[in-house]
Amino acid sequence: MNVAVKTLHLVVHGRVQGVWYRDSMRREAEMLGVSGWVRNCSNDTVEAMVQGEAAAVDALVSWAHRGPQLAQVARVEVEAGSGDYVGFEVRGAI
Repeated sequence: MNVAVKTLHLVVHGRVQGVWYRDSMRREAEMLGVSGWVRNCSNDTVEAMVQGEAAAVDALVSWAHRGPQLAQVARVEVEAGSGDYVGFEVRGAI
């Protein structure tokens, strides 16, 4: 039986830079078996592309609304994503 793959693009707003958000998301994604990437953006948001089994991706999106302990997430924009990813990486800021 094939498992459906879900790919989402996230933009996280709030106090999400300088609080270990990216590395915490990488650890959470690896624990859930989700692939993709995360990076800081110049407008103080964090952007991510996440891909994997639907329930795992949904769990990571749920985590993104909370973030690590020091984060203060105001909102998370979620839209369909694209691409094919292996592993999860923290990318350089844009």
